[in-house]
This record gives sequence, C-alpha cells and structure tokens, in this order.
Amino acid sequence: MQRPRFFVDQPFIPGELIDLQEPVSRHISKALRMQIGDALCLFDGRGVEANGSIQAISRKTLTVRIEEATPIDRESSLEVSLAISMSRGDRMDTIVQKATELGVTRILPFNSERTELRLTEDRAAKKLAHWRAIAASACEQCGRNLIPSIEAPLTFQALLSQFLSNSASLKLLLHPGMSCEPLPLHCTELTLLIGPEGGFSATEVKQAIIGGFKPLSLGPRVLRTETAPLAAVAVAQARWGDLLAG
Repeated sequence: MQRPRFFVDQPFIPGELIDLQEPVSRHISKALRMQIGDALCLFDGRGVEANGSIQAISRKTLTVRIEEATPIDRESSLEVSLAISMSRGDRMDTIVQKATELGVTRILPFNSERTELRLTEDRAAKKLAHWRAIAASACEQCGRNLIPSIEAPLTFQALLSQFLSNSASLKLLLHPGMSCEPLPLHCTELTLLIGPEGGFSATEVKQAIIGGFKPLSLGPRVLRTETAPLAAVAVAQARWGDLLAG
C-alpha cells in the first residue's frame, strides 16, 4: 500500500524525530484519521523524500520518526516555464494544479491588455501564497519532490524582458490563426506564453515575436484559457519530455 505523502519544509535526518505543525498535522490526524504507528511519506519540496512513522499526536502537533531520506528525481527532462495571463474565478487554481501534475518547472502569472483579473499588491500576495499551496498539494498527489516556482505577477513588458537574453529556450506564443514554423526535433528548455480570455492584442503579439517568441497554434478550435496551457504542456511533454516515455 502506498504511503500518504505530505509536503514538509524541514530537513530530514534518519533516526530523528520531527514535529509537524498545523495545518498538515491536523489534516493527518483529523481528516485522514491516521494513528500512532502509521507509516507516511514526507518530501521537502527541494528533491528529498523521506519515509517515516507517527510517534505521537497532540492537539496541534504530530511527531514523526524519520526512517530514511533519499533524493528522488521524478522531474521531466524538459524544463517548462509557463507564462500565463491571470484569469478570474478558480481557473488559475486549475491551471496551477494541473500544470504542476504535468511537470511544469516554473509558472509566471502576468497582466496583459485584456487580462480581466486585476490585483492590488495585498491581493496579489495572498493569491501567490494560495497558488503556491495548490502547487505543493499537487506535488503531494502526483509524486513530484520538487515544487515548481510560482513568481509574483508581472506586467507583460516585464515578463518579456526576462526572456530577451535567453537564447537557449524555445519560446512559443500560443495564438490562434497564426502560421507556425516547424518545431525542432529536440528541446530541453521551453517557454510557453499564453494570453487572456480575449487573446493578445496585435501590439502584444508583435512585441512577443520581436522578443524571440515563435507563434504556435493548437489546431482549428479555439480553446478556453484554462484548456490551452494544459493542452500545450501535455503536447510538449509528449514530444520532448517524459509523458509518453517508455
């Protein structure tokens, strides 16, 4: 039986005891009703996974003995940066969760001309913490030991400036109706640039192409803002990464 997995931002030393704090301790003892002696798996979000067992349970903490700790790599050979215009409702939550499961390395939310979600500085900080928690939870489920980085929201111009000097990355701009160049046979580093519900403006498309992005279309149908990034990442992982690896 597979051990339940939990993200814990602590070092793991075999033989030592560590105390897990809320909310993870409450989730383990209250929601999952795990008991003293039960086995579980912890990961630190930086590549190390540890097996352990519950030694004590109190009202706010839970003590685990670390049995073994091992660096385990379940990352794709394809490094994917997903630059995505922020969307309303829970669509960004879905994108962050599923992109994490699909192996995205980095997520860069941004504002463009037609972005409908506008955040104050305080709300942006809260959203960022929320998205990072979703990514950690997705790693618990899918088995990743490295949590993808999620950066604070950027303006479109600030986003483009990050990639101007990066000639190693294949940079693709998702935009329907544009002619596409043939994709390379091999790729190890990919940046996907995906716009808002209303699409990029003509000026933004021009600026992205000047900045080194190549246009990419995902076929004759127009995909929703939460569908397009996940379809693109899945195609990329199948073509260059480990999604269909034997």
